[in-house]
Amino acid sequence: MKKYFIPKLTLLLLTACISLQGCDKNFEAINTNPNSSANPTPAFVFTKAQLDGAGDVLVLLQGTMQYTTSYNDVAGFGAKYVLSQSSQSWAVFTNAYPKEINEITQVINAVTGKADQVNLLAAARIWRAYCFSRITDLYGDVPYSQAGKGYTDGIYMPVYDEQKNIYADILKELSEAAASFDAAKTTFGAADLIYNGDVGKWKKFAYSLMLRCAMRMTKVDVAGAETWAKRAIAGGVITADADIAKVNGYVSAGQDINKNPLALAMLNSDYIGANGTTNPEGGKYQDVFIDYLKSNKDPRLAAVSVVWLNKNADTTVAIQKGMSSSLNAKPADAVFVTYSEPNPNTILQLNSPYLLITNAETNFLLAEATLRGWYTASGASALYENGISASMRQWALFGASGAISDNQIQTYLRYHRLNTTGSINAQMEQIYTQFWVGVFPNSQEVFASYRRTGYPALTPNNYVGNATGGKIFRRMLYPTTEQNLNTANYNAAISRQGPDDFLTRMWWDRP
Repeated sequence: MKKYFIPKLTLLLLTACISLQGCDKNFEAINTNPNSSANPTPAFVFTKAQLDGAGDVLVLLQGTMQYTTSYNDVAGFGAKYVLSQSSQSWAVFTNAYPKEINEITQVINAVTGKADQVNLLAAARIWRAYCFSRITDLYGDVPYSQAGKGYTDGIYMPVYDEQKNIYADILKELSEAAASFDAAKTTFGAADLIYNGDVGKWKKFAYSLMLRCAMRMTKVDVAGAETWAKRAIAGGVITADADIAKVNGYVSAGQDINKNPLALAMLNSDYIGANGTTNPEGGKYQDVFIDYLKSNKDPRLAAVSVVWLNKNADTTVAIQKGMSSSLNAKPADAVFVTYSEPNPNTILQLNSPYLLITNAETNFLLAEATLRGWYTASGASALYENGISASMRQWALFGASGAISDNQIQTYLRYHRLNTTGSINAQMEQIYTQFWVGVFPNSQEVFASYRRTGYPALTPNNYVGNATGGKIFRRMLYPTTEQNLNTANYNAAISRQGPDDFLTRMWWDRP
């Protein structure tokens, strides 16, 4: 038995060794993910990074900025700040790093150092700056300098950079990238969903983002804010409809990633039924927003809002009505159906463009820069009116139902002039109240502007069980995965910035 068993075992081991040697020849192929590429095509990855970066929308901020609300505590977190639902604030942090940040880092690594691809590198650096600006504006200190280096450098627990340092590098990146464009070199072309490779428009996007970031710094580094704002203005910001930074090419059918992300999120959460009563999460426009539009006879009301009458979307101004954020139960259907909700022919179109930075926004920022004496080419009043006009014209991008006539625009302007004899603060209130209306539905940008300027003068919702003591929160919470998996760097960040709390103010957000 022994004599038989040992040679047989030896033979099996020898056979196994020979088999392993044979397997070793294909070891790399067998252990390679078939769904990934060791040498990704930069253009393909850039397109994906654009879709993911634009798709990181926080619909809950629609409620925070008092555009929408819900009677449902879960769905209404943004308007009610319900403590038990605070984990909803983790979303952007959780999604951004494994998606657009890793993707755009791959693109940058692939094209860096190649003289014929300087335009690809410049556009990628600008998009990376845009994505990081949105992340840091929600959380404050975040992983930046070591972000996206898990695959390349084995850094799986990145340090959190201070927001002031992140801003300094973003501004540097925008300046260098804009200056590096070469009209004679190749671009991403059709793979670029924003500008189709138009170098001149990418420069305007870079300088407009630079202006946005510069104005963010006015309370903590006014000298730096002035320097960068003037540099952005000299470089050339978006001031024409044709130059609006927007993601194009969304479709109304097929995979969700190819649909307008905000429209998709709003439809899936509430408005897919298109009847005014079967809204799964109880969402409607908030009374604060609708009342403001109605009382100011704003022609944008019909572009953005409907009431469902017998399952027909009606834009009649007189019947538009917002719902209170204090509700904690669904009203009877006969009442619930009378509240306004987003217009399915404009804001809920899945194939509509997604607006990133508009000439409405830049004109409002230029109006403030003028008040500060940083810009003298046009008066604050003209720029303020340009911002309003542009914000009304841009609704035509969402289809014929959104078109607002020039006569309507001029009539509105006639009754909403900037009070140039008023105090700087009074003029700032006018500018940024119009910003609130004019930049809608970009609630994240309005949320940042509100924290910096205090306008519009919103009244917080002191809802039972809220997480903020009845105050509008100042930042989002880091996800618990950071506490568990990146503990030392997480702890260093909160010891420097302040508690991981909704009311902790980040670097640029000062009283």
